[in-house]
Amino acid sequence: MAGLFFWKKKRTTEEATPEAVVVEVVAEEPTAVVEVVAEPVIVEPTPVLEVVAEPVVVEPVVETVVEPAPVVEPTQELEKVELPKRSAKKGIRSLFSRVKFDPENLDELEDVLIQADFGIDASMSIVAEVKERAKKSGASTEVQLKQILADVIAENLEREDKGLNLSDGKLPYVFLVVGVNGVGKTTTIGKLANWLTEGEWSVFIGAADTFRAAAVEQVATWAERAGAQLVRSKTEGADPASVAYEAVEAAIKAEADIVIIDTAGRLQNKADLMGELDKISRVIEKQAQISEVLLVIDATTGQNGLVQAKAFAEVAKVTGVVLTKLDGTARGGIVYSIQRELGIPVKLVGVGEGINDFAFFDAVEFANGLVS
Repeated sequence: MAGLFFWKKKRTTEEATPEAVVVEVVAEEPTAVVEVVAEPVIVEPTPVLEVVAEPVVVEPVVETVVEPAPVVEPTQELEKVELPKRSAKKGIRSLFSRVKFDPENLDELEDVLIQADFGIDASMSIVAEVKERAKKSGASTEVQLKQILADVIAENLEREDKGLNLSDGKLPYVFLVVGVNGVGKTTTIGKLANWLTEGEWSVFIGAADTFRAAAVEQVATWAERAGAQLVRSKTEGADPASVAYEAVEAAIKAEADIVIIDTAGRLQNKADLMGELDKISRVIEKQAQISEVLLVIDATTGQNGLVQAKAFAEVAKVTGVVLTKLDGTARGGIVYSIQRELGIPVKLVGVGEGINDFAFFDAVEFANGLVS
């Protein structure tokens, strides 16, 4: 069988035959040799037990990734600042101190309103409303009729957007102040800056009316009085836009709250004015948004003030009107005309030359002052 080995033993002669004796040996028939073939012993191989090791199952290591906590940008808490109160009541001149209020003769009110720059259409509308309310309520006394007139005027002047934009938190707030020369623009800037610094706001003023050296000196004086930082050009006649840019840049670096930009008051050429204001606006908005464009109008100019307002409204995105010298005229109806015809709210009023002679426009206070 394949795989088995057989061994045969080799036989040898140990004794030798003598030399002198010759013996003839007759061989006998050979005895049959029975060859015993041994049955091969089959040794069954010991089975080799193959020990197969149980596979070691290695549980995958789950790496726990700890996500970093989201970085929460710190939010600016808008501190509610209690700014000083200002009232314009004492500076508003009455329109009807010499007018007798009589239910049968209210047409006289119409003439007074027209003379006070309310405009013809507005005056007629106001008187018609007063007559209707007086008839419904049965009002007959002068006190009752005056209150109805004041209510009608106040209701028509009241607007939700009459406040300055000082609440959206996008600092610094930038106020662009525009208007013709001589209307009290520089004085308004000084009063506004003073009111803000009294409320612990940090204020920068940009002297961008570079065409008049006197204008820069005037605004510098007001800035000093108000405790505001002034940014001015070192050279006379510098580009107004560059001064405006530098003022905003300085305010941002100082983390100031407010920037007030003075501008030239030229109105000889609308195209030039539009180009200049547009350039100033563009360079400012590279760094910060403009919160307000305030148009300053002299209340004593009457309907001419409305003409100015229309001209500036065409070239600048005016957001509010500042009515100055209200104490020097009984023609405060220009407020009514501006809001009615231009849709621009009157936000501030000036009632004197003092640094504190400044107030937010209050429709009820204004109407009661006119009618008292």
